Amino acid sequence: MSRAAAERMAKDIGRASMESPAASLSATTATSRWAWPSVLRWIPTSTDRIIAAEKRLLSLVKNGYVQEQVNIGSGPPGSKVRWFRSSSDKPRFINTVTFDSPDNSPTLVMVHGYGASQGFFFRNFDALASRFRVIAIDQLGWGGSSRPDFTCKSTEETEAWFIDSFEEWRKAKNLTNFILLGHSFGGYVAAKYALKHPEHIQHLILVGPAGFTSESEHKSEWLTKFRATWKGTIANHLWESNFTPQKIIRGLGPWGPDLVRRYTSARFGSYSSGDILNEEESRLLTDYVYHTLAAKASGELCLKYIFSFGAFARKPLLQREEEKTMVG
Repeated sequence: MSRAAAERMAKDIGRASMESPAASLSATTATSRWAWPSVLRWIPTSTDRIIAAEKRLLSLVKNGYVQEQVNIGSGPPGSKVRWFRSSSDKPRFINTVTFDSPDNSPTLVMVHGYGASQGFFFRNFDALASRFRVIAIDQLGWGGSSRPDFTCKSTEETEAWFIDSFEEWRKAKNLTNFILLGHSFGGYVAAKYALKHPEHIQHLILVGPAGFTSESEHKSEWLTKFRATWKGTIANHLWESNFTPQKIIRGLGPWGPDLVRRYTSARFGSYSSGDILNEEESRLLTDYVYHTLAAKASGELCLKYIFSFGAFARKPLLQREEEKTMVG
């Protein structure tokens, strides 16, 4: 044995002799602790993993882009409570992606729907960026944005969660006179924002927006009959208990990604009326969607406060517009 090796051994023995029996036992227990088989382990997720999955998905986009976390502060100006009634006063962030565009292009801000994030628009970015300065965001509580504890208890508070956070984002980005596009639930938020802050909106574009009519206006005979059944009673109870689809993904643990794969394959494949996703697009979108759905519950908990069972708006957009017209 060389002299150097002997000296290293002596130091190791010295350190070992100084360790307490409890520390040694803890180390032994840690190394011998039983672990779940890999096939049964939950697939971890986090904001970092969401952003990484987002980058992989956006690698399919030809246009260059800049991704940033825009600080919207820790609370609304003048409010006596912390941001969105959270117990924490730490600042919140909106995940934002801005695409390269021709000089002097009009600004187009894109807002995603429920259970989605801005990556859902990935196939639209190149075409839109050739004409507009495209900025896509993850709403507060979704995607790669901050996910505060959701403590809203009414429709008014829930609308303020999204509208006020978007307004603080707009201020931070120093934007005005922009085109606002909202898809599905994002259309509901975009319309409500435009009604409250019309001075900043050049045009409002609603793509398949949710929340225009109430259940009473729709008069769904099928839904009425379904609610009268035991299945309908259970489904309505789950809705009012805020049991979201994301909870199923989390509850399935290691089988969650496969359920997401089935969803993306069906929605953007077999049930799609346009060009279906190719294999790489499907794989990257599935990975991205899984991480956005399996992350901490936050914005998703808005569901029962905005919509009644059957996805009918509790405060329809048409009703709100009529009220504004009458006041005006």
